[in-house]
Amino acid sequence: MKQLVREPLLHFLLLGAAIFAAYGFVSRRTGGEPGKIVITQGQIGSMVEGFTRTWQRPPTSEELQGLVRDRVRDEVYCHEAMMLGLDKDDTVIRRRLRQKMEFVSDDIAAQTEPTDADLNAYLQAHADKFPVEQRFTFRQVYLNPDKHRANLAGDAARLLAQWEQSGDKADVSALGDAFLLEHDFTALPASEVAKQFGEQFSTKLGGLQPGQWQGPVESGYGVHLVKVSERSEARLPALAEVREVVRREWDNTRRQEANEKFFQELLKRYVVTIEQPKLAAKQ
Repeated sequence: MKQLVREPLLHFLLLGAAIFAAYGFVSRRTGGEPGKIVITQGQIGSMVEGFTRTWQRPPTSEELQGLVRDRVRDEVYCHEAMMLGLDKDDTVIRRRLRQKMEFVSDDIAAQTEPTDADLNAYLQAHADKFPVEQRFTFRQVYLNPDKHRANLAGDAARLLAQWEQSGDKADVSALGDAFLLEHDFTALPASEVAKQFGEQFSTKLGGLQPGQWQGPVESGYGVHLVKVSERSEARLPALAEVREVVRREWDNTRRQEANEKFFQELLKRYVVTIEQPKLAAKQ
């Protein structure tokens, strides 16, 4: 029996029988009442619009006839494929049909226009999504630990004392060691400070007293002497500052809620049975 199952001739015969059965099914349908396919004016208008958007001009009469013929071909093949059950257990088709059903609930959700009160309530309830970050305006001088070694603390203290005497007259770019980043930063967000210098440096910066040179402050590169001239604290923005972002998030949340509500209503029409998988027997 195993040898028979592996026989190529048997596979060929089974495939031929399946094709013959499908052909017979189609032949019986075409011999009876013909199906109806209607190409509406709305569909034709959509074809014209799509062609015009793609080619930047309306289709000619011959091109439009070609579009209509192609649509008829689509409809015929689609109807026949569904009659043969070719749409069953096709992941791509099932996913596309699900997407089109979700578009229905999306359209319903899109009909609702939020008021300022709606958006402001959403902003307050989801404050973590719309923060205005803490920002720093500061200057820094880099000290390379490998270069200064045991003298690092003393060299840092000497520079701090020098600035305390000279104020801002000293040329910062001429002091310290060579460094890839800039010496001066203006209104840099805390997340960007962390990205460039590391989280430890950003956290330390938040605790420095503005207006004077301080340090050393450690970073991912080594140590720095830093003067924070301005620091703005993190805060929740006013609606006017982030209206477009809040509206976009509000729309997305409403769409998700509408999809879930739509699905739960449809689910009530079905009894769902989920069979438990059979566990493989232990060896």
